[in-house]
Amino acid sequence: MEEQKQVNWLDKEAEELNKQASFDGEKLPSIQFEEGKVVKFKVDFSEPFKEFVDEMNKCVKAIIPVEHKGEKKILWLNKKNPLYKDLIHKGKEGITEFAVNQTGKKANTKYFLVEED
Repeated sequence: MEEQKQVNWLDKEAEELNKQASFDGEKLPSIQFEEGKVVKFKVDFSEPFKEFVDEMNKCVKAIIPVEHKGEKKILWLNKKNPLYKDLIHKGKEGITEFAVNQTGKKANTKYFLVEED
C-alpha cells in the first residue's frame, strides 16, 4: 500500500511538471543580488518582456533583459513585486540605468531602487 501511494504522488507531480510553461528565450545567467549591496544594471526596454508562469509558486515572472558589468543577463522578477512597477514607471520616463539594494533574505527579501545624484 505504501508503494502505491508513492507512485500516485509521483504520477501527479510529473503531470504538474508537464503543465508548467517552459522558457524559450536566450539562455543567459541571472543577475544576482546580495543583502546590503547595491547592484547597478541597465534594462533593455526595446521589446516587451517575456513572461514565465510559475505554477508551483502561483505567480507570473517577467524575464527582464539587463546588462550588468558589461555582460548580458536576465532579471527574473515577480510582476507583483514593487520593484517591477518601479522599473516600468522609470522606463516610461526614459530611464534605463538602475541601482538596486536588497534587504532581507528568502521570504523577507525586498528590493529598493537607489537614487543616485
